[in-house]
Parts: sequence; C-alpha cells; structure tokens
Amino acid sequence: MNLRKYAAEFIGTAILVLVGTGAVAGSTALTGATGLKGSPLALSTLVIALAFGISIVIAAYSVGNVSGAVLNPALTLGMLIDGRLSVADFVGYIVAQVLGALAGSGLLVAFTGSNKSLGANGYGDLSALHTGMGAAFLIETVLTFFFMLVVLGVTAKPEFSSVAGVVIGLTLSGLILIGLPFTGVGVNPARSLAPALFTGGEALSQVWLFIVAPLVGAALGALVHRYVLAPVYVDKKD
Repeated sequence: MNLRKYAAEFIGTAILVLVGTGAVAGSTALTGATGLKGSPLALSTLVIALAFGISIVIAAYSVGNVSGAVLNPALTLGMLIDGRLSVADFVGYIVAQVLGALAGSGLLVAFTGSNKSLGANGYGDLSALHTGMGAAFLIETVLTFFFMLVVLGVTAKPEFSSVAGVVIGLTLSGLILIGLPFTGVGVNPARSLAPALFTGGEALSQVWLFIVAPLVGAALGALVHRYVLAPVYVDKKD
C-alpha cells in the first residue's frame, strides 16, 4: 500500500473540486447578484472552464510526480484497463479521490456558508438547456471518452511529461465549454458525487448518471487506446 500516492490523489482531487466548483459558485453569485445577462454569462462559462483546467494544472505540477494526478475515478478505471494501475492502487485511488472531492466541497461550504450553488451536475430542470436524461448520458459518455483518449495519449511517452498537465487541463476546459449548458460537465464521478451529497435533493437523485456515464466513456476510451491507438505511442526498436 502506497499511502503517499493516495494522499497525493486526495490533495489533488480536493484542489480540483475546490477550485473548479468554487468558480461555479462565484460566477453564480456574481451574475445572480448583479442581474447580468447575455455576454457576461458567456464570460462566466469561460471562467468556469478555465478554472477547472487550471485546477488540473495546479494538481498535476504539485502532486503529479507522486501519483500521476489522476484525480478522477473514471480515468482511474481507464488506467486499470490500460494496464497502468494495479487493482490495489485502483481501489486506493478511488477511495482517496472520493474523500478528496468531499473535502473540496466541504471547504467550499465552509467558505460560502451554504450548501447551494456547489456546482452539482444535472439534467432536465437542473440543466440550462433542459437536457433530457438520455442525451445527458450520451454527452457525459462521449466527453469522457474523448478525455480518456487524450489522457492516455499524452501520458504514453515520458517526453510528454513536461506538458501533460497543461494539455489535460486545456482539454478539460474545452470539454466544459462544449458541455456546460447541457449537463454542467461532470466527466468525473468524484467531482459530481461530492457536490450532490452536500446539495441533496434532485441533484443527489440524478448523480447516478454522472457516475455511470463517465465510467462507461472512460472504459470505452481505454479499450480503444489499448487495442487501436496504443501502437502509435510505442517506441520502435531497430
């Protein structure tokens, strides 16, 4: 058991959730308090997307040298399928990530003094576009599939290690820019579960989708990478 790795995943996931969902809470408070509409809301979306991307960069370059900064149970499943994690580390990582996400959301509640606007994901009435359940499942699956491919691809060679955190962070920002109006973009069961547990109500009743769909998307992405794309990243010997 490598407690240093699990501690790093705990800290990194707490950073991700606190910074990312903190931006959601802050943007919601500012736009709601001032009654801003139109372009400021578009700016708010950009801020949220960048905040999540920056949180990945912060975590990657602070704890990534210890655990790889996976920070996501869905990506952890993909790493297991791709043969990069043992079963023991798979379990340890997921426990650490969920606890870290809960710590991040707990800190946000302490900061704001409220369990509202914690960045919970949702569909239907909880979606800006009132996305249906089926479409939400598809969106979360597809976005996580793409995210998994990027993560496995950019971490496949040691020479990419210096830029991997930036690439992964920018990818997450891009996915959020696309999907935020539809589901709020989970693509991370721990990031989705923690705010839903603190918020309760409809957010908690819908969180199953934001656990299952990312796991499906990550598993598909890992299988495609391992059996279709992996040879691209394998060094050929003379």
